[in-house]
Amino acid sequence: MGLFQGFYLSLQPNFLPALRFSHLAHLYRHDDIGGWLCQVIVGNSNANPFASAEVVAGYESWYQTIGRRADHQEKAMLKWLLAWFPQACTILEAGCGTGHFTRWFGTLGFHAIGIDLSQPMLDSASRLEGAHYVQGDALRMPFISKSVDLVAMITTLEFLSDPIMALHEALRLARQGLILGVLNADSRLGRAYQRTGGSVWEAAHLFSLAELKHIILKIIGDRARVVWRTTLWDFWPFALPLPWGGFIGMAVRIQEK
Repeated sequence: MGLFQGFYLSLQPNFLPALRFSHLAHLYRHDDIGGWLCQVIVGNSNANPFASAEVVAGYESWYQTIGRRADHQEKAMLKWLLAWFPQACTILEAGCGTGHFTRWFGTLGFHAIGIDLSQPMLDSASRLEGAHYVQGDALRMPFISKSVDLVAMITTLEFLSDPIMALHEALRLARQGLILGVLNADSRLGRAYQRTGGSVWEAAHLFSLAELKHIILKIIGDRARVVWRTTLWDFWPFALPLPWGGFIGMAVRIQEK
């Protein structure tokens, strides 16, 4: 994805102080709540799960097994959002993890770059190839302004200590706009995670559609053109223009002054 800086997930000081990582949601969500990875993380609060080869391997395998349906639906929605940027050529994914979405952006024809703080995740991403990767902090990305067309953050804002600062940084770097994907606080899925997903999810901040739009408009003002959909419905396999699906996808187009 473009100008990088992985997401140093500085969570609350009293919450798993050794856990500093990004893109955590893809590790145990949907049907995997309470599963093996949840036990690894919650069962050992002093361990960084991304230092574990088992966890890094499990991260990618999730998409090929229990996460296959969610992955398909999320990508279908993200592809629809990307169509709002027909002139975009470069994209930076902040909090890229093992590069699952970074590589996918590359298959769509983008010059894709991923940034993450976790070196084990980036090592895995580099072995899988398909994109370029950099280690760094999403809150203080060491790149010049307006260096890429798009910045993407897929299931990342929820776990950042300062998501507003991260959005400011992303907007500093993006020439055309943002692609955002977040778990929905107003969905059955989001409520289930925070109720039964363990302390990691209790500490996460899930966004509603209204809250995310409010933050974006507060930062950019009337220069923002926002389009969105939600997916991961219990009853429908496609994205809908309704605010209660499990996963919110949002494109933020930056209008010229």
